[in-house]
Amino acid sequence: MPADLAVIGLNPYGLPLAQAAVAAGIPTLGYRTGPESGSLSPAELRRMLATGFRHATSPAELGRVRTAVICAPTPRGADGGLDLTQVESAARTLAGRMRPHTTVVLESPVPPGTTEDLLRPLLEEGSGLRAGRDFHLAYSPSRVDPGNRDFTPANTPKVIGGLTPACTESAAAFYARLTDKVVRARGPREAETVQVLETNFRHVNIALVNEMAVLCHDLGVDLWDVIRCAETKPFGFHAFRPGPGVGGHSVPQDLTGHTGRTLRMVELAQQVNHQMPRYVVQRAATLLNEHGKSARGARVLLLGVTYKADLADQQSTPAEEVAVRLMSLGASVSYHDPHIPSWTVLDRPLPRADSLYEAAADADLTILLQQHRTYDLQGLSVKAQLLLDTRGATPTGAAHRL
Repeated sequence: MPADLAVIGLNPYGLPLAQAAVAAGIPTLGYRTGPESGSLSPAELRRMLATGFRHATSPAELGRVRTAVICAPTPRGADGGLDLTQVESAARTLAGRMRPHTTVVLESPVPPGTTEDLLRPLLEEGSGLRAGRDFHLAYSPSRVDPGNRDFTPANTPKVIGGLTPACTESAAAFYARLTDKVVRARGPREAETVQVLETNFRHVNIALVNEMAVLCHDLGVDLWDVIRCAETKPFGFHAFRPGPGVGGHSVPQDLTGHTGRTLRMVELAQQVNHQMPRYVVQRAATLLNEHGKSARGARVLLLGVTYKADLADQQSTPAEEVAVRLMSLGASVSYHDPHIPSWTVLDRPLPRADSLYEAAADADLTILLQQHRTYDLQGLSVKAQLLLDTRGATPTGAAHRL
């Protein structure tokens, strides 16, 4: 069966899109730009393959689709900005095979102006076609929240910004097959900036509540009770919760290298969030000391080493830095995570606890870094000698909380 859609980049952005398209009855072709990665289970991938998804065996297959969505990853580069190398490579690969009337959408996180100033010239030069006349070009920010069972592609509005009104409508017609609501931006730059705002909103607000966690601990105030009460306000407040650091695939953008202007709030938020693993280790060392133990030689068990609950994704997980810092203090570190069968830190495999309760009882300190559903936190709080909860998930009084 010929594919209607090509998803270029099978990663945490591209795989959920491909899954949603197949579920909507759209024959979908997946094209790898690097190692396949994401939060879909092997069973979900098998279902996709059985219902209209297939992997491209040749770049030539990209020329047979009506819609191509570029989801190539844009990791942080050496200069701190987004590395667009894989977007460029995907564009060149697609351009050499693209037919007239194709709709091309970029979903990768990018600085504003990328669709027009980088993607458009690459596609036009490689294809000999003109954007807005011979093919449609648009940007749509990816809105993927892995593991979220309440918000799926079907009920999450999709923002579209096309090079021309016709480009917008062509992309909107495609996304209308996947979602209940399509929101039209004035153009690709506005749509790209939506992605910047949404990503930075998350990081800035997490930084605020992380700072509040440190402040409340110093004041002897129960932060978690503060948040519980504050979130009853029906306007002007959106609850965020602190943690050991910020992981995931979304990278905050201050746009310094692209506009010459720094978003100072974003820059400060990054500094705050980057300090959280260090703060968790400081709290751990203090707790051990208060109970007559030194961090050196202490047995420390880390619970949950993924960046998000109930997923196997370890992208930018703060657990790694927590482990490194603990080991630098001389602690003996082990871990437990139902989704991670093996874990290597600094090229050293860390011991994995087979029996969770026995390991917690044996450890001098257990640190909850990620709250997986399988964890019985009430039971763990009873078994553990000393428990530090960085997620506020344990019952009040059952553990030391961040």
